[in-house]
Amino acid sequence: MIAIVDYEAGNLTSVKRALDYLGLENIITPDPSVITGAERVIFPGVGHAASAMKRLLERKLDKALHNAFAKGIPILGICLGTQIILSRSEEGDTQCLGLLDGFCPKFKLSNPLLKIPHIGWNSVSFRKGHPVLDGIAQNDEFYFVHSYYPVPSDADCIIATAEYEIEFPVILGKDNLIATQFHPEKSGPSGLRLLSNFSKWNGK
Repeated sequence: MIAIVDYEAGNLTSVKRALDYLGLENIITPDPSVITGAERVIFPGVGHAASAMKRLLERKLDKALHNAFAKGIPILGICLGTQIILSRSEEGDTQCLGLLDGFCPKFKLSNPLLKIPHIGWNSVSFRKGHPVLDGIAQNDEFYFVHSYYPVPSDADCIIATAEYEIEFPVILGKDNLIATQFHPEKSGPSGLRLLSNFSKWNGK
């Protein structure tokens, strides 16, 4: 069973639809005990970092995610879920979960033709291999919607990057945690392949 963390953060149903399409058993849940008892956890999100952290704390989902990580349960962060696994976000100057040490700055671009938020398809460059990337081609394209991006303190956590005037991290990984700034559930066959790979990954 894959538990999709419900903290009213936007893209829950699209993630569920993608998992249903793949025939993967899943549940959208706000229950900390279901999350810590799941085989795998997806931590998605679209929205504002401060509001998201407020809801996570209210529902005690911050502790559930820390406990799941400590137990070695495979966790997939998506978009806002990827940003707030880090220590802090520039959005609202928000203290985040701190599963990984790092910071989320806002894009500061000089090219007036490039808009913020960054919306659309972007190629992704793999720095290293990972089981969730099996069968996905280098420089394949994935779908993005974001104004902030994750920067872990430990560069070894960066699995892939993309370019939007600047090069920025788009896949982070450490131990049983993997996180994508893009939306795999909206990224066609390659995104579905990533989700399928995650459903088989044991977190090691």
